[in-house]
Amino acid sequence: MTSPFQKISDVFRPRYNVNFSIEKPDGSILLTLTGSEGVAVKRYISAYQWRDQQQLQRLITSLQVSLAIERGEQLPQRMSHGGLQPAPV
Repeated sequence: MTSPFQKISDVFRPRYNVNFSIEKPDGSILLTLTGSEGVAVKRYISAYQWRDQQQLQRLITSLQVSLAIERGEQLPQRMSHGGLQPAPV
């Protein structure tokens, strides 16, 4: 089984440098994605999100959508019709 941190890294590299920092005693981590223009995303991920596969996939999808919007890209067909389906990992 792939670690949740590896899964996130695999999705966002090589476009972004992926950094994880342990931030809170409750197991939450800070995810930072940095691109050529600087920090693209900083997001706290709760222990529940990174431990539960379904929640992890939702987080990844949310980040993909946010980044696509920031870049001014159109959402892939599978994401724009209400069925937010992430790109395969």
